[in-house]
Amino acid sequence: MREVDPRSKYDRRVFLKGAAATVPSVAVATSTGLGVTDAWAEDAKALSPATLKTLVKVARDIYPHDILADRYYIVAVKPWDGKAAEDAAVKSMINDGVARLDQDARDRHKVAYIDVPWEADRVALLQGIERTAFFTAIRSDLVVSLYNQKEVWPKFGYEGSSAEHGGYINRGFSDIDWLPKA
Repeated sequence: MREVDPRSKYDRRVFLKGAAATVPSVAVATSTGLGVTDAWAEDAKALSPATLKTLVKVARDIYPHDILADRYYIVAVKPWDGKAAEDAAVKSMINDGVARLDQDARDRHKVAYIDVPWEADRVALLQGIERTAFFTAIRSDLVVSLYNQKEVWPKFGYEGSSAEHGGYINRGFSDIDWLPKA
């Protein structure tokens, strides 16, 4: 029979050494603006990283869900870089739309759109451009690119297709427990 040593192989000194080595690298990464959250935008082909980050903020403001992490919005917005690489008109539309948003934000709030701290202020800026081709294209694309991610479905309670399980009649058709009783 094997005996297990109940004592931990690590002690406080080992932990503190590891923590002391980690803190400076985290401090440098956050102070220089480099971080995991920014790495996804650095490999853009046609759009600048700043433009892609602004598009993520726009996506979050158009379809705000506190339960969704930024990674879902990044997945939804990232294809615009490929579209812009293939079509100069798309690239121009996106760059012009982001430039207009940034200019409107600077006129009202003295900072770029992405740096406007209050969501209500950013939404007001979006309302100012809601009839533009840029806004219409981004909003209509997000309906599919954001909500068609299978990883997002469980967060909203959607179980996916039911056809292969006998249809919705046999799979929760009358499970309406969220409505008040009549």
